Amino acid sequence: MADVIEKLRGLQRQAGLAVRVPVLPMQPVQPMVPAVGRRPEVPEHIRRLLGIRAKALAPRIAAPRPMATDRHVPGEEIAPGLHYTEEHIGWHDTPAVLDASFAKLGPIQRERLLFFDTETTGLAGGTGTRAFMIGAGDWRDGGLRLRQLTITTLAAEADMLRTFAGWLAPGTALVSYNGKCYDAPLLNTRYRLARQPSPLTGLLHLDLLHPARRRWKGRWENCRLGTLERRVLDIVRDDDLPGSEAPRAWLDYLRGGSARDLRRVAEHNAQDLRSLAALCLHLSELALDGSAEPAGAAVPDPGS
Repeated sequence: MADVIEKLRGLQRQAGLAVRVPVLPMQPVQPMVPAVGRRPEVPEHIRRLLGIRAKALAPRIAAPRPMATDRHVPGEEIAPGLHYTEEHIGWHDTPAVLDASFAKLGPIQRERLLFFDTETTGLAGGTGTRAFMIGAGDWRDGGLRLRQLTITTLAAEADMLRTFAGWLAPGTALVSYNGKCYDAPLLNTRYRLARQPSPLTGLLHLDLLHPARRRWKGRWENCRLGTLERRVLDIVRDDDLPGSEAPRAWLDYLRGGSARDLRRVAEHNAQDLRSLAALCLHLSELALDGSAEPAGAAVPDPGS
């Protein structure tokens, strides 16, 4: 400090100035630590600011949600967080060989068909979307066997993917509704992220959406599976949870909510598989007959 003042005085002398530079006495630095036993005073405006801020934050601090009492997920827990269900539906008069010319394919053995459908955490797809439920149906013992895998923890996804891969063989013919554009690519992505080989690669895939559009486009309001259920298969769902609600139902369960809607998702998925089987048989019969479907024609419900 003294050096700086001396330089200023030298400059003033050179300029012929007689302005006096006052020298202020050095003040001792006060310690910031308050005296023992004394609490530092907080200015009033700071206290008011803190009080307003605390009130503003109060509504954002929510109390923890209570755990729901209904947490039952159907099926057997075959791995931590992975539940498996199986159902057998009697289905009479199913041909051993299906005419798949409706999909521009040749005859296919009934036992090769595997109907599959996924329930996912979102409808947009992409890397962040995962399947929390995989349903599959195949013809066994004179009927349709329905199997479902449901995960209740994120860590169970790898076990679910491995289990589903065990249901597929090189000769399996996949059957889906819009599965080529949505379900199969999504599962391929999940297998890749789990560092597992995708069992869907190279398999024959019948996507019933495309032959359904060729036959009924412009005849009904749209070609969604639900529309074909009503218009073609004469199937009416009761108390069905829309597929768009599936992500919300699963996330609610993960956050401690009830499992009721998650069970409804499983029922929705099972009906999708039954409808896929019925639609596939119906398209095969129409192709075998080689005739156009009369207005209002419907497929009878399968017998038990």
